[in-house]
Amino acid sequence: MSKTLVAYFSVEGTTANAAKKLAEFAAADIFEIVPQQPYTMSDINWKNPLARCNKEKIGKKDVPVNGSIENFDEYRTVFVGFPIWYYGAPNVINTFMKGYDWSGKRIALFATSGGSDIGKTVAKLRPYVQGDARIIGAKIFNGTYIDTALKAYADEIIK
Repeated sequence: MSKTLVAYFSVEGTTANAAKKLAEFAAADIFEIVPQQPYTMSDINWKNPLARCNKEKIGKKDVPVNGSIENFDEYRTVFVGFPIWYYGAPNVINTFMKGYDWSGKRIALFATSGGSDIGKTVAKLRPYVQGDARIIGAKIFNGTYIDTALKAYADEIIK
């Protein structure tokens, strides 16, 4: 049996909750992607043009990550989760993805959002994936029945 990992970034806890459930359903290890400088609520206020999230996205800035995944090479399937920001992954996810050799891995993206869809997230993340990894799935989770949808996604990917 190959090892599975759920790696996630969350500010408000929504993605963290989804990641923990997904890890449970997929019998996976879990890793929280933590930026070196944590986000505050004012940092993610996208309505403020001077908010950190806006400056990072517009400036295409790397967001350094604390810690790293031990024995990353042992994982065959990696779920990567995040909230949708600007119809894609936050820059901290780009930085995280660049930090590993994804050769031979199966990547399944999952995102949380109050109303956005997954959009072109796969295409936007692909340049940050080193190696010959395959992005085998990308799903958005919002609203009610999230547990049922997460279970179905885990079953679909871990088949």
